[in-house]
Amino acid sequence: MEPRPDLPPAPAPHRFDPIDAGPLDHGDVEATRARSVDELREEGRAARQRVPRRDLGGWAPADDRLDPVEVLRAEGADRLPAIAPIRLGRMAVDPFAFLRGGAGIFAADVAPLATSGIGVWACGDAHLANFGLFATTERNLVFDINDFDEAHPGAWEWDLRRLAASLVVAARVNGQGEAAGREAAGATVRAYARRCDELAQLSGLERRYLRLDVDDVLALARSSGLSKGGVARAEQQVERARRRDRFHALGRFTEVRDGRRVLVEAPPLVQRLPPDRFREALLELWDEYRASVPPHVGALLEQYRFVDLALKVVGVGSVGTRAAVVLLSGVVGDDPLFLQIKETGRSVLQPWATVPGPDHAGRRVVEGQRLLQAAGDLFLGWGAAGGREYYVRQLRDMKGGIDLVALRPAGFVRYAGLCATALAQAHGRTAHPARIAGYLGRGEPAVEALTAFAVAYADQTERDHAALVEAIRRGRIEAIEGV
Repeated sequence: MEPRPDLPPAPAPHRFDPIDAGPLDHGDVEATRARSVDELREEGRAARQRVPRRDLGGWAPADDRLDPVEVLRAEGADRLPAIAPIRLGRMAVDPFAFLRGGAGIFAADVAPLATSGIGVWACGDAHLANFGLFATTERNLVFDINDFDEAHPGAWEWDLRRLAASLVVAARVNGQGEAAGREAAGATVRAYARRCDELAQLSGLERRYLRLDVDDVLALARSSGLSKGGVARAEQQVERARRRDRFHALGRFTEVRDGRRVLVEAPPLVQRLPPDRFREALLELWDEYRASVPPHVGALLEQYRFVDLALKVVGVGSVGTRAAVVLLSGVVGDDPLFLQIKETGRSVLQPWATVPGPDHAGRRVVEGQRLLQAAGDLFLGWGAAGGREYYVRQLRDMKGGIDLVALRPAGFVRYAGLCATALAQAHGRTAHPARIAGYLGRGEPAVEALTAFAVAYADQTERDHAALVEAIRRGRIEAIEGV
């Protein structure tokens, strides 16, 4: 029997019936009448008539499916040519790295597939590696989604499919094995359905406040079959995340040169920017960014001054886009602040979305993160410069994760359930989860269907990865490997 993820229960609901409470004004009573949770569940169950849950499964490439290597080539056309090949080198490492970097390929394959028609704000890139630990403004560590570059109004199935497929691919690559990958995909759907059912009983404010903290992650590690050494490593990873604050970054990323603190270069991944048009454009972005943050954050920013700016390559899928790290310093004492300015364009989900997101791509990312995360980044904002759109966030603020390679199969399955729980809570902050709970029910038909999809798409990912490796070997496409 598959081990059930040991996940924290949702709190007991504290509800009143808004239907009995009556309208708040003298308008039409029926128009202002709130629907009950049972009515919303019934709407979800009715969606099964349009799209049976078994239709969520399976995968076969379309006859006109684009060559994934050509898709990657097209995506690189507008990236910085000197560093864009690093992305392909990183994607060529293994099929999981390919999946991470290929959000556009995945979206083009999956977004046209059958969905229930129940909308949320989707993360857009909810693969396994985009979950982890980070600090709230109260300096508490929580576990949640941590990447929102592709966030957009869309279907919850898009995110759940990406998470399930990434689990099968990761299990194969990391050595947990095929059976663990299948179990993890099934556990993901069960945990997601179970949490949506629990969330349906909570008020909007309760769903907004609900979060998974670091103790939930450590409890899972201790119950996941890890050895004592494995549990100790998980605890060390948590402590390492606590230490990865702005002062740690100050020691790692900067040095004092000629009496002035500067960012340390590590070409091609970190390059200080000379006074040129790109640098000046990023500096000009500051005024628009400053206007996009709440007044209290703007007042806080007034207490810092600009010190240095450098191009910094991050991630896999984002490599080659224009991303920079800004070092600021408080006007008094040793008070560093690191911000990341990151270029963004339209979401990979946008061509298939029926509900538009914000016109400004940076604003789309920021609003998506604020909606989906339990505790967002204080410094989130956006701006435009040189005809390109950016968002801004704090860099390296107590971020960390679990070593997936060290997890035994049972622990890997439980960790999958934790990620699915976080995903359900994120979706439940953007739309009432009762419809999803009604559609999924206990989840078993969806479990079978989405597990079959995850396995089939993992096979596709391995084929696509092999095609990229062969294209690099033949010189068909340029890649910089080992960086």
